[in-house]
Amino acid sequence: MSGTGDAYRQVLQKIDAHGVELIRFLWVDHNGIVRGKAVTRRYLESRMASGIGLAKSRQAAGLMDIGVPVPGFDAVGEVRLVPDPETFVALPHAPGSGAMLCDLVQLDDEPWDACPRTFLKSALAAAGKREVVASFEPEFTLCGTRPEPGALHVLDDSLCFDNTGFDAANDYVIQLLRGLQGQGIDVEVYHPEFGAGQHEMTLRHGPALRAADLSVWQKVITRGMASSMGLWATFAPTPAPGFRGNGNHLHLSMWQDRTGRGKENVFADGADALGLSETAYHFIGGVLRHLPGLLALTCPSVNSYERLRPGMWSGAHAGYGQDNREAAVRIPSRLRGAAAASTNVELKAVDSTANPYLAMGAVIYAGMDGINHRIDPGPQLAEDPNGLSDAERDRLGLGLPRSLEESLEALRRDDYLMDVLGPLRRQVYPAIKEADIRAVKEMGDDLAFLTYTTRY
Repeated sequence: MSGTGDAYRQVLQKIDAHGVELIRFLWVDHNGIVRGKAVTRRYLESRMASGIGLAKSRQAAGLMDIGVPVPGFDAVGEVRLVPDPETFVALPHAPGSGAMLCDLVQLDDEPWDACPRTFLKSALAAAGKREVVASFEPEFTLCGTRPEPGALHVLDDSLCFDNTGFDAANDYVIQLLRGLQGQGIDVEVYHPEFGAGQHEMTLRHGPALRAADLSVWQKVITRGMASSMGLWATFAPTPAPGFRGNGNHLHLSMWQDRTGRGKENVFADGADALGLSETAYHFIGGVLRHLPGLLALTCPSVNSYERLRPGMWSGAHAGYGQDNREAAVRIPSRLRGAAAASTNVELKAVDSTANPYLAMGAVIYAGMDGINHRIDPGPQLAEDPNGLSDAERDRLGLGLPRSLEESLEALRRDDYLMDVLGPLRRQVYPAIKEADIRAVKEMGDDLAFLTYTTRY
């Protein structure tokens, strides 16, 4: 890693300012679970240069933490956890501890094909001169105590946007807000959501890799802060039967330098009825073409499909439309006074069991396929698809997979997505998900829900 000494000194200043003694080297595995190892302050400099060793098999671990038998992910072989110093945070819920996010690097310092963060970087490189700007909108359920089999003890049962919901969670939310802002994480909007105990705190958009990194910190700190206050937070797509699902909507736009005019949003065209450019329409076309297979990466758990259902505003229909919350791709109406700048595309069919680097990277790749091949998304879905007949929905091609098995099969049939996943990931990722499907089938419903609620 070039400039290790300078990077170490910058991190050291932050470490000393916050009294950090133990620094976690974290990564996100193929199941969207944040894992890591840690080094003491004394040995941080050398380990920032060398990385920390990690068995390759850890990237083949399923939901039950058992490795799947895939060539290249057995008892032999190691990679290094190499931290990005720009990602350092002092963990506000864990005094004395800090953390950095890592790339998984081979022993010869070359990127490893099973590194999710590297996958997103490759997708951004495929976007060429277009800078991708993004943000996630995660929803989570706040509980008074740790969930138990068949029982979810939510902190409140207030209504959507209900002022009493603000009051019930105020002490926790203010601590969370201060914790995030104290680490330079820019929070923009917060509100109690539709479901009992459900909340949403949205970070300000920014460069795509930074947005994915921040989504990891938001999840880590949200859950950690709750635990430190005797509460429990879960991002599980459906934390218990009958509960409103927790989504993690992904917003994207693309920007490019224009000679003499600075950066402009290439998704924006004020002359269009929806405010979208041809580039944006083609991006949407690519996402919709690949959406059945994309779901295996954006809604990648058995639990995801408890949420991804018609009538749940989860984006369960394969279409796009302005402010259509039943369409998988929503075109948010533009903000007054900032029409061009606020133009973006939202994929609603995303949840927090996804690895954010894989999910965002795959969506960018799909969108770039649309741009490169000028894929027409067809007319917008201007009505609620639930009011259409089955025949009308079939005619419009609105159907999507309704289980992880179906989305995995769609992924295998999508030659383009399988190609961009690369030779290692296209073997190990489906194998992990198949192991998860088998594991969940062996559980009772109560244990299955509890597993996702406590993992995520």
